[in-house]
Amino acid sequence: MPATAPAPSPAGAGPRTEEKLAYRLFTGPDDRGFCERVSAALAEGYVLHGSPSATFNGQTVIVAQAVVLPAAIASADAAVASAVDELDGGSEEFDGEGHA
Repeated sequence: MPATAPAPSPAGAGPRTEEKLAYRLFTGPDDRGFCERVSAALAEGYVLHGSPSATFNGQTVIVAQAVVLPAAIASADAAVASAVDELDGGSEEFDGEGHA
């Protein structure tokens, strides 16, 4: 039985049609390849999230860097604001002072 070709992608979809993850964590040796992977994510629209981390495994430095999509941050901020509004229950607006 001959192998079948994969179904064609929808027009303009490109080779990858799955949705981008909102959060990605890159880890690996502190080398050019690691920097290229993070740089590629930045070129895809991700932004750095937090500071990079580094550790030593006895042989090489291992680094980590998180990246997020800006839309994910906006969505999370909106969800938090909505949750706070629901907790507030219509009471007076926050005046910037509170009890610790």
